[in-house]
Amino acid sequence: MTELTRGERLQITLSEEELRALDDWRFAKRMPSRASAVRELLRRGLAGEGFDLAHNGQKSVSFGVTEHTNGSMKDGESGA
Repeated sequence: MTELTRGERLQITLSEEELRALDDWRFAKRMPSRASAVRELLRRGLAGEGFDLAHNGQKSVSFGVTEHTNGSMKDGESGA
């Protein structure tokens, strides 16, 4: 079996609620680690459809995992 080399490290900060949601999903799907769960969620998200592009000037705080803030706006909404 060929070993996968991951040379880049990505660090993110999650709220307690977001971490709990990640861990709940991980355990429900029997994922072996948080890292594997995050990679699987990234794979699914990158393959997904229906996400509007983020608008110029939006901050990281606009992209929550468990809150109703997802960084995208519908037609007619302003970024103010």
